[in-house]
Amino acid sequence: MTYSQMAQLELMNAAANVNSQEDLDALKLTISLFFAEKAQREDGTFNQEKLDELRGQHLRTPYKTV
Repeated sequence: MTYSQMAQLELMNAAANVNSQEDLDALKLTISLFFAEKAQREDGTFNQEKLDELRGQHLRTPYKTV
């Protein structure tokens, strides 16, 4: 099992325990903070300008039709 697959399972387990809007908001905040801290460590210059730049990007993997 890859780390990506393990992460997906962990997120699905966490999502299964969300029972209210407050729980959902807390989970979203936790995930956001995780990625913000990760970006800060990797880039070192995480500020509002970088956030605005990232907000406009589409980082999803494009799916190919057969």
